[in-house]
Amino acid sequence: MTTFADITIPLHPGGWIAWLVVGLLAGWSAGFVMKGAGYGLIGDIVVGLIGAAIGGFLFGLLVPGDAGFWGSIAVAFIGACILIVTVRFVALKRTRL
Repeated sequence: MTTFADITIPLHPGGWIAWLVVGLLAGWSAGFVMKGAGYGLIGDIVVGLIGAAIGGFLFGLLVPGDAGFWGSIAVAFIGACILIVTVRFVALKRTRL
């Protein structure tokens, strides 16, 4: 049985600069693919970093091992897309109230 403590996040791109690059690339590409206007430089980095945490958690449940730098960007991109869909869904529900 896998417990929450056993789950590792398979994202190890390097130092802070690498994390910012991963966040920027993932946030920008997710904003571009999700047909949005983007969130600006800081917003894209934030979306990408939160997406990296979401994607890392989900992929940590499903895939063992390390993703590497390019894999980290892919995982962060998928997590950022999930984040954008979730935020849009919540905003849509909120406007209907």
